[in-house]
Amino acid sequence: MKRVKAACITQTLHFLLKEDVGHDYAIKLVNEEVKKYKEQLEKNKTQYKILSEITKEDGSIMIEIKKQYNTSPIGHYLD
Repeated sequence: MKRVKAACITQTLHFLLKEDVGHDYAIKLVNEEVKKYKEQLEKNKTQYKILSEITKEDGSIMIEIKKQYNTSPIGHYLD
């Protein structure tokens, strides 16, 4: 029998600008989306560590994140 002792997932998320709205408003929407994403992680009590957060020239945001996989224990992954 096997058991998961620790598990994490690393993701690179690119929050893109909406194309059907003005540029300044699209940037505002992207910032709100990133904020909501982080709030959702906190609300769900997902353990995570943001490895990098980069605002691209066009205003979109790219986040590299290491986070808890489902409800598995994280072990030493976020140290």
